[in-house]
Amino acid sequence: MVRKEENDIELLHVLSCVKGVSGSINFYNSMISMRKTLALILVSLFMLSCANEGTFRAENIIPTPKEMTVNDPKMYRLSEVVVLDTKEHLFFSSNRDEYYVKTDKGHVIIEGNEIWAKQTIAQLADADGRIPDVEIHDWAVYPFRGFMHDTGRNFQTIDMLKETIDLMSLYKINYFHWHLTDYPAWRIECKAYPQLNDAQYQRPGRDCGKFYTYDEIRALIAYAKERGVTIMPEIDMPGHSAYFKNTFGFTMDSHEGMKVLEKCIEEFCNEIPASMCPYLHIGSDEVYIADPKGFMEFTENLCRKYGRIAMAWDPGLPSDSTTVRQIWNTAAGSNAASAKKGGRYIDSFMGYLNYYDPIYFTNKVFLHKACAQDVPDTTNALGGILCLWNDVRVADKTRIALHNGMINGMQTFAERFWQGGKGSLEGLVAFESKMSYHKDNVLKGYDVRWVPNIQMSWKITIGTSDTLTARGGAIDVDDLCRTYGLSINDTTSAWAFTTISSQEATIIEAWVGFEAAARSNRISGGIGPQGKWENQGRLFVNGIEIFPSQQWNEPGQYAFHFNTWAKPEEEFPYTDEQFYWMRQPVKINLKKGTNEVKLYIPKTFKGQRWSFAFMKL
Repeated sequence: MVRKEENDIELLHVLSCVKGVSGSINFYNSMISMRKTLALILVSLFMLSCANEGTFRAENIIPTPKEMTVNDPKMYRLSEVVVLDTKEHLFFSSNRDEYYVKTDKGHVIIEGNEIWAKQTIAQLADADGRIPDVEIHDWAVYPFRGFMHDTGRNFQTIDMLKETIDLMSLYKINYFHWHLTDYPAWRIECKAYPQLNDAQYQRPGRDCGKFYTYDEIRALIAYAKERGVTIMPEIDMPGHSAYFKNTFGFTMDSHEGMKVLEKCIEEFCNEIPASMCPYLHIGSDEVYIADPKGFMEFTENLCRKYGRIAMAWDPGLPSDSTTVRQIWNTAAGSNAASAKKGGRYIDSFMGYLNYYDPIYFTNKVFLHKACAQDVPDTTNALGGILCLWNDVRVADKTRIALHNGMINGMQTFAERFWQGGKGSLEGLVAFESKMSYHKDNVLKGYDVRWVPNIQMSWKITIGTSDTLTARGGAIDVDDLCRTYGLSINDTTSAWAFTTISSQEATIIEAWVGFEAAARSNRISGGIGPQGKWENQGRLFVNGIEIFPSQQWNEPGQYAFHFNTWAKPEEEFPYTDEQFYWMRQPVKINLKKGTNEVKLYIPKTFKGQRWSFAFMKL
């Protein structure tokens, strides 16, 4: 069977989401109507010439295709798309991600996964929608490549979630793990117990009374499906549920609580059938109850009753062999041990976007060994989920992606779990070139706070230790010490040294930071004193001390040397000046030749996330 699509409307929609032909797409702003966008794209396409003498860098596709040949680098106007219902160019009988694309002077032939093929074409296209002549055969190593967002703690609108799903689809991330309930609120419409949606029982200041109707949930599921994304809802049970006890006066794991849950899950599963959401995440972590085995049997049996595959956190309450475990413990060696426990599992043990410095974490994910496997084996290892939690109250939801490095984190995650294995430093250097291209061309209109940085090298001394070496513009000193097997005191200090070469005397701009406050527990030294860096850090270039370029709006604020979970301090939202990647860059005078850069990095209290950053923009 052959399906021919003249000026393929679905592909044009993909191009509109990615390229923003009608204008820039501002992340989490109101989207342009599809009809208007398509009309503008069609007009622009008909105005294009057939070919362009320039060439296009087809190697910049993310994730990297397994097999690709560029037959003609010239750019041709897209004229038709033909989708073949054949498997002539496909290898695998059960790999739903596999696709084949051949383009010839604007004519496109597709076999296999049509959505992923069109996303690849969208990345091939230039700003005017033209594509080169290529032949691509590609497939994913792991079938489950997910992104998790916590809307239980901080509610996001459906339009915000749609933009997140657009980005996921662009990078072939195929599961949206929708964390719908947490301490502040139950974010699902509840007809059986409408009091679950009542603001009076929810945490004050946390989007009280806001929830998703079943119509909205179904609409988002349909929207995601069109883009190759399956939604996996999480109803966290029995932990992270203060709202539940506030509402009913008893806990989820009590006899009365389980009766309420049974009706709630029945309602949800009747409203959202298994065909829409085959997985149901039941949470189960960070809670201590009298009968953990009995409660898990209860929730797992509910999943089976309604035809769902259960997923649960590990570490968490004990699950049975049919439940997929989502491993989240990042302790050294624990991940590989957990992966060998038996049964199917998902890798979230690379850590969370909201915990690390987001630029350091971007590198960390690329260098992560997916599913703790040198050679991918999907018998039990299904893939991974990249998680973004926001424990701290968020005042401006449009800053979530920026404060956590969501887009750059997605890019390296997509690459790692599409390819499997572990990335190398040399591979990351090459991949940064792709990311730079996407930042400047594919993601026009998005504010991406990331720059290439892995080629920076450092010599670091800590106390009387031997000189350590590190790579990257952002360094997590705690992680570095663990790598070298160093035991460090609660308070200590380090010096970091690097050089910058310049062909002439010039002025550069750089991001500089001496801490990256976690967006989870909020442990932080806070904003520095006026005119100084945070955490008592100091920067010297060629022996001259460099100070911040901007005046702090809140100097000396937000110094919390303790976990703020469920404490009043957790309700103070982060602001841009608390993150070095959101601040004004500092201007630095360089001389011709070699310039010496030196940073003083103190660790000032127990539990501090010890890190620093210096990145040339």
